[in-house]
Amino acid sequence: MKHSGFIAAAVLFMLPSLGQAGAKPDQAALERGKALAFDSNKGNCLACHMIADGEFPGNLGPPMIQMKERFPDRAALREQIWDASAKNPKSMMPPFGKNGVLSGEEVDLIVDYLYTL
Repeated sequence: MKHSGFIAAAVLFMLPSLGQAGAKPDQAALERGKALAFDSNKGNCLACHMIADGEFPGNLGPPMIQMKERFPDRAALREQIWDASAKNPKSMMPPFGKNGVLSGEEVDLIVDYLYTL
């Protein structure tokens, strides 16, 4: 099969996001995701986004509310955090995963946390 290598690569690329898609994260994982989102040396989401219990939020990006409704496809939210410029080359959002600021696991933890909002 000519396309088996492509399919295998696509599946491997998606594994980090698929691993947690069906499993409900525990409270400790959600707390880690929140800590990463609020950490100014990591996710730093509050620099641009309002989050309900965050202090001194920015307003450059949309507020982090109703995230499951806004991003029903978990992989789309994960990709937005990983590299927003892949979908919108003019995005002001830093490519946290692509630039190595966040690991794949850290992005997954943040997505899990954001899905609670």
